[in-house]
Amino acid sequence: MYLAESRRGTETAAPAPGTRPGRRAAVPGTVLALGAVSLVTDVSSEMVSAVLPLYVVAGLGLSPLGFGLLDGINNGVGALVRLLGGHLADRGGRGGGHKTVAAVGYGLSALCKPLLLLAHSLPLIGAVLAVDRTGKGLRTAPRDAMIALATEPRHRGRAFGVHRAMDTTGALLGPLAAFAILRATVDGYDAVFAVSGCVAVFGVLVLVLFVPSRASGDAAAAPAPAARPALRDSLALLARPTLRRLTLCAALLGLTTVSDAFLYLLLQRELALPAHLFPLLPLGTAAVFLVLALPMGVLADRIGRRRLFLAGHAALLAGYALVLLPPSGGAVPTAVLVVLLHGTFYATTDGVLAAATAGAVPPEQLGAGQALVGTGQALARFACSLAFGAAWSAWGGRTALEAAAAGLAVSAVAVTLLLRSADRAGADTGTDAGADADPSTEPRSPDPVA
Repeated sequence: MYLAESRRGTETAAPAPGTRPGRRAAVPGTVLALGAVSLVTDVSSEMVSAVLPLYVVAGLGLSPLGFGLLDGINNGVGALVRLLGGHLADRGGRGGGHKTVAAVGYGLSALCKPLLLLAHSLPLIGAVLAVDRTGKGLRTAPRDAMIALATEPRHRGRAFGVHRAMDTTGALLGPLAAFAILRATVDGYDAVFAVSGCVAVFGVLVLVLFVPSRASGDAAAAPAPAARPALRDSLALLARPTLRRLTLCAALLGLTTVSDAFLYLLLQRELALPAHLFPLLPLGTAAVFLVLALPMGVLADRIGRRRLFLAGHAALLAGYALVLLPPSGGAVPTAVLVVLLHGTFYATTDGVLAAATAGAVPPEQLGAGQALVGTGQALARFACSLAFGAAWSAWGGRTALEAAAAGLAVSAVAVTLLLRSADRAGADTGTDAGADADPSTEPRSPDPVA
């Protein structure tokens, strides 16, 4: 804690090289420290994710249907817990509440990795994964709130881009580490779980030692609320037009966003890709995300986050179309293009949505605001996964993807019309309600929300 507080003090006192006195760096040290925490934690998490399906199906004899149900339930748990994490972080105040809740979340996930060594049945594995997802749900909103509080509003897209790039670096390294351990050990699964637990503990130590307890940004300098927000105050944020629109738009588009696993499986089947190339598909998406996360965050700050968010879903729709159309230049080039579009989709939506949400809520309720939007999107994607799986079973994967693509196109048009009507309403009333403080349409606002 001393190290973290010392870093906080020096961060506010000494400007970064190349910046004018009194101005903070576009990407503060807090963001870099949180990025390091996410990088280390993602190495740990992806080590487990890379081997868990094979472990439970081939090692423990669980059916693929059982694993699908297990994964779906635990993803739902994480989405529901996210709102609680954001609310508890806000109640703790900006003097350390966000960091405390985030530390609990990271700690729970670290605890679960070695517990997998003791879980050898579906109920026990389900319980361990549920606790792991609870930790992820608790930490996500406070972490994003700390990033927003530490960064100037006009640089939030850049800051979230840097964080997501570091996070994705961990997602790339994790499967590679798991592969190396499996190759080098006899009882490979146990070794992966043990090493993953050690790496996760290291991530918690980085959070405790190097992430400041108090934010030093402009938002942190705002007057503290007279009373701690109650849960109803967090839910009441949906009464704010800007946040309500963001949540609705994220949920509408999430309802037709096919999960990565389904998309990769369809891509492999439709293009008849060799089985040994299948593991490269998620790694390719992560690599594209890593390369584009920062440039897209900077672009979002310049042209408007709303526009880039919609453009990202257009890239995803183009990826769906390539899977469905006959490959014109060969299976492998088509697969590369789909992976490129898929990674672009994540780079233009993940951190961009978090940056947009940060400008739509008061500083003292940043955690709850991030949680509301994130929960809406996560539950919509969870519903899409269930519906897509049922459609695949009933009609086949190709027909299911055609339906998802049509739904995504309709949702994108609906979101565009919704935002345009809000723009017109804002223009008629002379407010920025419609523009959502987009820098390309509302230059008066210092915080480009959409």
